[in-house]
Amino acid sequence: MSLRGIRGATTVSANEAGEIRAATRLLLEDLVSGNKVQIEDLAAAFFTVTDDLDAAFPASAARLMGWQHVPLCDAREIPVPGSLPRCIRVLLLWNTEVLQRDIVHIYQGEARCLRPDLASS
Repeated sequence: MSLRGIRGATTVSANEAGEIRAATRLLLEDLVSGNKVQIEDLAAAFFTVTDDLDAAFPASAARLMGWQHVPLCDAREIPVPGSLPRCIRVLLLWNTEVLQRDIVHIYQGEARCLRPDLASS
């Protein structure tokens, strides 16, 4: 097995706890199902949010999904002028035999513009 990274991002329309958790949950569900991830194989999950999101920790969505034994970390993005607002990003570290080139990365909502080559429809 090797440690691999799965990337994803999404956006929300408002700085509301429920919206942040719901968008994060949908993103995580799609990342897990799209890659056939077993939660026990996750080494860690790192979440970042833009400065305009502070109503909830995205990691709280993972905890509510039952990710009790996965180390989780939330952080703020660097506030680069002109960057995409209300954006939640995640990096899942996954112990797997899947090759990095075969991993499905998911970009939803307005975050599709971050990686149009990888964006989900």
